[in-house]
Amino acid sequence: MINSSIKIPLVDLKAQYQSIRQEVNESIERVLENTSFIMGEEVKKFEASFANYINTDESLGVASGTAALLLALKACDVGPSDEVITTAHTFFATAEPISILGATPIFVDIDPLTYNINPDLIEAKITERTKAIIPVHLYGQPADMRKIMKIANKHNLYVIEDVAQGHGAEIDGQRCGSIGHLSCFSFYPGKNLGAYGDGGGVSGTNTELLATVRKLRDHGRVSKYEHDIIGLGERLDGLQAAILDVKLKYLEEWTEARRAAADKYVERLTGVDGVLLPHVTQNVRHVYHLFVIQVENRDATLKYLNENAIGAGIHYPIPLHKQPAYAKLGYNKQSLPHTETAADKIVSLPMFPEITDQQIDRVVQTLKEALDKC
Repeated sequence: MINSSIKIPLVDLKAQYQSIRQEVNESIERVLENTSFIMGEEVKKFEASFANYINTDESLGVASGTAALLLALKACDVGPSDEVITTAHTFFATAEPISILGATPIFVDIDPLTYNINPDLIEAKITERTKAIIPVHLYGQPADMRKIMKIANKHNLYVIEDVAQGHGAEIDGQRCGSIGHLSCFSFYPGKNLGAYGDGGGVSGTNTELLATVRKLRDHGRVSKYEHDIIGLGERLDGLQAAILDVKLKYLEEWTEARRAAADKYVERLTGVDGVLLPHVTQNVRHVYHLFVIQVENRDATLKYLNENAIGAGIHYPIPLHKQPAYAKLGYNKQSLPHTETAADKIVSLPMFPEITDQQIDRVVQTLKEALDKC
C-alpha cells in the first residue's frame, strides 16, 4: 500500500544529516575547540581531499559557487569589452559574475537531449572580443568537454567549467573539474556535496591561474599585510570545510544511490506516454543532481504533483536571456529555441540518495495520475 499522506520532498537534507550526525557534530565541535574559523587546517585538509577526489593537483576553497566563478573570471582577466560564451539554461549565478566584471554573456542554445550547451553552435558566436567559454555540467551530466576544449584551443580561449551540479561526474573516466583551465564548484546545501551554509571551490589544469585565484580569494595578499593584487574576501570557512570533509567520504556511496534511483525511475517510466526521460550520453557518468523529465502540459502536471504532496519543481523556468536583467541583450524567442522548449516542459522529480523504492513508486503513480488528468 502506497502512503499518499506524507510529503516527498524534492531533496531530503534531514535524512542525510541523520545518517552522519555523529561525525558531523564531532567535526563542528573540533573546529569550535580549535577556533580555526577562517581558512586554517580544516580548509587545507578538505582542499587536499577534494583535489584527490577529482584527480587534480590542487583545489581551493572559496566562499560560494558564485565566488568561484567570479574569481575564476577575474583570474582570466575578464573585464569590460570582453565576451564570455555560456548557456542560458542554468541558474543565474553562471552569468552573473560575467556581468559584475563588466563583460557580456553570449548565450548559446542547448542540445535538446542533454540540456547542456551545444558545442556545435559555439564557434559561430566567437568574435574578437571572446575571452572564455563557461560550459555547465547541468543536472549532473557532463557537457561535451572534448569538443569544447578543442574549440577553445583553436581560438586561444579560456574554458571555465561550471561544476556546481557535477560533483563526481565523468567523461571517459575523467572527472569533471579536471579538464578545463579552471573549474568552479558550488557546495550549496542542496548540491550532491553540500555544506551547511555557503561554500565553493576552484580547481583546474592551469597552475598559474590557480595561483592567481589563491591570492584573489584572500584580498590579493602574499603575506598577512602584503597585497600583490586587488582581491576579495571570498574564503571558505573552517566549519564548512570540516563538514564537507566528512561528507566527501560518503559522496561515492551517495552518487551510486542517486544513479540507482534514476535507473528505477527510468524502469518505471519507460513507455509511459507523454514523458520524455533523461538522455545519457555514451562514455559519461551522470551523477543525477536532478532527475529531469519533459511533459507537455507542464504547469498543470506540476500543480497536481505538488497538490498531492510530491515535491517536484522546475530547473529552470525562466532562461537567462529572458530574465529582466538581460533584456537589454536583445534575445528573442527564436534566438534559443531548444532552451525555450525545455523551459516550458521540464519537471524535476524528487531525487536524493536516501529516496526509497516506495517513494519512487508513489512519485511515478502520482505522475501517471497527473498525465491522465491534465
